[in-house]
Amino acid sequence: MSGDETPFWRRKSLAEMTDSEWESLCDGCGRCCLVKLEDADDASRTYFTDVGCRLLDSNTCRCRDYPNRTAKVKDCVRLTPRNVKRIVWLPPSCAYRLLADGRDLYWLFLLVSGATETVHQAGISVRGRVGAGEDEVKDDDLESRIVSWPVRMPKAASKPRPRR
Repeated sequence: MSGDETPFWRRKSLAEMTDSEWESLCDGCGRCCLVKLEDADDASRTYFTDVGCRLLDSNTCRCRDYPNRTAKVKDCVRLTPRNVKRIVWLPPSCAYRLLADGRDLYWLFLLVSGATETVHQAGISVRGRVGAGEDEVKDDDLESRIVSWPVRMPKAASKPRPRR
């Protein structure tokens, strides 16, 4: 396979990618858009809730205002090649995390499968799992909304790509 046939994510480092290549890595799972709680005693421990960011569209699993997200949501984290390895809460299925760790993308990624629905079919996305939006839940109630599924890989995701 020549260099031109090799997908960009296999031949480029995260830092070498163009903005459009970088953005295309996102599988649209929405897991990073769930409200997270940091352990006060251990900053390396983060707990996901079933509460979505105010800008998360829980059906499409995408941001409703991606270009302006950091201005509208004060704690929205912008991933960069420099910070991706330091963000401890990135889900195990995250393309940025996988590539930063020297691993390849799973079959479910749009870049691999060619279909936006595979992330949902594999059980990776938050579709159908967001219990509430952050504007609907009081901060004091967030602890009761902690869920473990965002930090686990569904079996369907880690299996070989299904035949069509």
